[in-house]
Amino acid sequence: MSDRGLLIVLSGPSGAGKGTICSNLRAEMPNLVYSVSMTTREPRVGEVEGKNYFFRSKDEFESLLAVDSFLEYAKVYDNYYGTPKQHVMDLLDDGKSVLLEIDIQGAMQVKERFSDAVFIYIVPPSLTELSARLHNRGTDAKEVIDKRLSLACSELALAHRYDYIVVNDDLQEASLKVASILRAEECKIRRNKEKIQYIYKQYMDSKE
Repeated sequence: MSDRGLLIVLSGPSGAGKGTICSNLRAEMPNLVYSVSMTTREPRVGEVEGKNYFFRSKDEFESLLAVDSFLEYAKVYDNYYGTPKQHVMDLLDDGKSVLLEIDIQGAMQVKERFSDAVFIYIVPPSLTELSARLHNRGTDAKEVIDKRLSLACSELALAHRYDYIVVNDDLQEASLKVASILRAEECKIRRNKEKIQYIYKQYMDSKE
């Protein structure tokens, strides 16, 4: 007796802390599966097929695109990246919940194809704090940071299309909030039809 799993789409600007929140969720919720993307770029040292990515040629990827095989995809620097639809659907049908950590453009593609997903947007408490986080990482030039901040502002204009927004001013608290959202979603009546039918049948059988 297993109802379908949840498809969770989590987005947010670079520096919002979504990657760490995803790691915390996976550690706390063992039934949560991190979606593996497909790409046409070459594998890097240590990367494993089916674990880090599904690695495919450009021709293979475009053939899959032609038959609508992706929940979302993008082309970045001449390489394709996408979320294979069938892989995700198989996991959901098996009762597993699937976590997609993708940008807002990819999330809107998923929303068109799978509106029943749970969409969560992670934001920092302020742009000042976001700027400080990006600078403190020490991994990007000033021009890159300025571009990321500008992108964060434009993305916020689409945040209303998500189901939930979580302000990450405290990483542990933000992780708990996202976990609470997922637990509440798992308890919704429309997601538990098989369990309800099973309980109802048990009740009726006990009265005979």
